[in-house]
Order: sequence, then C-alpha cells, then structure tokens
Amino acid sequence: MLSSVPISAIRAFEAAARTGSFRDAANELHLTPSAVSHAIRKLESTMSTTLFERNARSVRLTPAGENLMCHAGAAFDNLRRGMEEVAGRGPQLLRVHCAPSFAAQWLAPRLAQFLAAEPKLEVRLAASTEYARFSNDDFDVDVVYGQPRGEGNEIVPLGEETVTPLCTPDIAKSIRKPKDLFGEVLIRSEVKRVQWHQWFAANGLESPAIHGMRFDRSFIAIAMASSGLGVALESTRLAEREIATGKLVAPLEGRSVDVCYVGHYLVFPRASRQRRAVRAFAEWITSELSATEGKSQTRSAVDR
Repeated sequence: MLSSVPISAIRAFEAAARTGSFRDAANELHLTPSAVSHAIRKLESTMSTTLFERNARSVRLTPAGENLMCHAGAAFDNLRRGMEEVAGRGPQLLRVHCAPSFAAQWLAPRLAQFLAAEPKLEVRLAASTEYARFSNDDFDVDVVYGQPRGEGNEIVPLGEETVTPLCTPDIAKSIRKPKDLFGEVLIRSEVKRVQWHQWFAANGLESPAIHGMRFDRSFIAIAMASSGLGVALESTRLAEREIATGKLVAPLEGRSVDVCYVGHYLVFPRASRQRRAVRAFAEWITSELSATEGKSQTRSAVDR
C-alpha cells in the first residue's frame, strides 16, 4: 500500500494533523488549502478510511487518523532529526525516559550541567514507572528502577546506593541506636525494593508494626521526612540535596548496618550505542555518579 500513496499526501496529512487545520498545513507546505484537502481525500480513498472529521470551521482526527498520526508523526520527526544530524545544523534531540524519583531528585537538577557540556544536544525528559518501549521509537535511553526488562538492550548498572534512616536534625536528637526507631513515625515508600523490615533484620531486630504514612514515590517520602513528619528509609543518593543542605541527616550513621544495593540502571538499544547523543549521555551519567560517590565518601571520612 505504501508504494501507491504519494509521500506528498502523507506529508499533507501529518501537517494537517499536527496543526489541526488544513489552512495552517497549506501555509506551512506552501500549498493552497484545497490542494491539502484534495491530497488527504486521495489518501483516505486509497486507505478506504476516514482520517478527519470535517465541519465548517475545523477538522479533527478520527480514531483511525489518530492511529496513523502516531506513526506518521514519529516518522517525520525522525526524518527531520536525521537530516539535521547529517547536515550538522540544529540541536540533536535526546529523548530520555526515567524513573520518577531519580528524575526529580538526581537527574533534573543536573541536566543544566549536561547541556552546558553538550551544547549541540537537546533533551526531552519524561518520567514514569513504566519501562520505555524502544520498539516504538519514543525514547533513546531509559533510567529504570529495578532489574531491566527486554532483550537486545545495553544495560549499565548505575552503582550502589546506600539505604539508611533519614530524618530532620530535631528528630535525630532522640535516635541513638536502631531500637530508638520503635518510638518514631516510620515513613514507608511502597514501591521501594528495600523496606523497613529488611533494614531491621539487617540490624538484628524484628520490625515493629508500622502505622502511619505511606507513599508510592521516594521523592514524596523524602519531602515528608524533610518536613518533619517522621523517619524515612531512603537512598542517600536520592536525598543528597536534602542531606547537603542539612534538611535531613542520617541519625544512625556509623551506628547501624545500612543496606547497599544497585537500584537504577541505564538502558538503551544496542543498535543505538554508536549514536553520539546516546554515547555522550551514557558517559556523562556514569562519570557524574562516580564523582558524586567520591565526594560523598570524602565527606563521610571528614565527618568521622
């Protein structure tokens, strides 16, 4: 079917769908509105379906039109980016998907540094708990929480994270040993791989019955702990800004057993590792994490 459809008709469809107007599409393509309308009607006839609902003042995509636009829009976006890269003009777009708490607490605050080091790159960042589906070509790289899924991908572990109780300095005054936590409000992050019962077990204690607040994101648990609600069991990597500013402290540092594990991974298709944008991001994030970890260890040694 593709061979029987002029590329000009698909181009007219994509422009009209993106702008929501045959007139705007015509202006963009340097055509007349009637030429755009004719091209789209020919496309509809060839496909034996209706792509737009038309009225006197506007046009709107039908479900079939929305489906086609998902593919046509991505195709033209990729074509535009490819031509820009080959011609060496304009920014190269890097589409990053990321676990929400890592995005909010660690990645987003550092993106300005990455873009300053890579001025020819443009980053589009999206955050959700879903895994990016590279087969849809929606994203170039993904920072996932937990063991990555899928085949044919390059997987880069993003180093160990330390999980420890964190609270405000005022609350920390009454915590001298792990058992002191029994009298505190313990904040739970439901989707975290390391839970309170595992931390208490690592410290030779049976976990108490935990009542109180629970959240489904680490960045919310960290915010609540910073406000003085209670004690959160969180990654010092995700809470590094709050720790650096003194909003949160680790009351049992050096007096308890912390849980260390690899929580986040960088994932991208193996076929993409030769792309300069993907390679630059992978090198930057691993280097930045190594530097951050080194600074953290230095601070801990000084504090001791």
